[in-house]
Amino acid sequence: MNEQPDKQGFMAWIDARFPLTKMWDEHLAKYYAPKNFNFWYFFGSLALLVLVLQIVTGIFLTMHYKPDGELAFKSVEYIMRDVDWGWLIRYLHSTGSSAFFIVVYLHMFRGLMYGSYQKPRELIWIFGMFIFLALMAEAFMGYLLPWGQMSFWGAQVIISLFGAIPWVGDDLTIWIRGDFVISDATLNRFFALHVIAVPLVLLLLVVMHILALHEVGSNNPDGIEIKKNKDENGVPLDGIPFHPYYSVKDLVGVVVFLILFSMVVFFAPEMGGYFLEKPNFVPADPFKTPEHIAPVWYFTPYYAILRAVPDKLLGVIAMFAAIGVLFLMPWIDRGKVRSIRYRSATFKWLLAMLVVSFIGLGYLGALPPTPTRTMFAQIFSIGYFGYFVGLWWISKNEVTKPVPARVR
Repeated sequence: MNEQPDKQGFMAWIDARFPLTKMWDEHLAKYYAPKNFNFWYFFGSLALLVLVLQIVTGIFLTMHYKPDGELAFKSVEYIMRDVDWGWLIRYLHSTGSSAFFIVVYLHMFRGLMYGSYQKPRELIWIFGMFIFLALMAEAFMGYLLPWGQMSFWGAQVIISLFGAIPWVGDDLTIWIRGDFVISDATLNRFFALHVIAVPLVLLLLVVMHILALHEVGSNNPDGIEIKKNKDENGVPLDGIPFHPYYSVKDLVGVVVFLILFSMVVFFAPEMGGYFLEKPNFVPADPFKTPEHIAPVWYFTPYYAILRAVPDKLLGVIAMFAAIGVLFLMPWIDRGKVRSIRYRSATFKWLLAMLVVSFIGLGYLGALPPTPTRTMFAQIFSIGYFGYFVGLWWISKNEVTKPVPARVR
């Protein structure tokens, strides 16, 4: 009788056919990350956690959901009322979508603070921005699926914006809807894109984002390249292996996140109407418009920019420009210093202006428009775009503090 191969022999058999140990070493055990990571570096791993959560809960939801104009809303109610633990799966998924944007926005803000888009990490930032775009598309298409009043009319408003595009606008809106109005055809194509096409693109982009990161190495709060200082074995002097040091540290962030996430899921899944709007608990009615139509909170900053511009076409351009300008960050910022720790006070004021403007736009976008609110939305829109203009203007000749040779 043949003896069973030991663990080492079995792993050698696997490694001869699949680079498992090589991948483990390159991306975890022997991937050297800067030793000065702080709180802000939790959000990348948390984004990956929420992505897995959304995929798993989404799979279970599709087992009972019916992408049919007559049955979609009823199937959601069936999940909530009759499927064992269906309410929990649905709330995990709906809360997860908001949690995804929270951690992604904080992850992006960390990149802006510490200049994680600067050379040689331009491609990491570009991949990240494509992930952000895919995430927005995924969230928008998934938002239609409950087939409630806000889902229906929110999609109607957003899709109609494409009609403002000269020459091709009308044909484009019909192509997106799959019909002359939002109908069963729209629901079916959004369902297919939400559960198959966009997640595949999203997963591919995440893999490319991580591979690009591990190729050039992680940035750090000091903005110093740790690869410049190595020992005789080629190991960065200011680096430590990601595993076990940061894998254990990330577990702390995961535990804290899951505690807060569970509190929302079990005690406030609607979050006062910001995560799940009250009109969305009413079946979609094409003949009855809700009193106030607004997108989910994570879209409201861009929606406020759209409404702040009187002309519809210019408003659409401004809204897309607010997202598109983020792709240009590696070339807008011409500074030679990465971290906010060593940059000028002007840079810090510009970044503070961006944060205040973005939060203000998000708040105003969730409210019905009034002349006063529109005026403030215009001010905040100027502040939002002013950050990028100001950064381009000051960064080339910015007076900065001396950057240390080694991480602190």
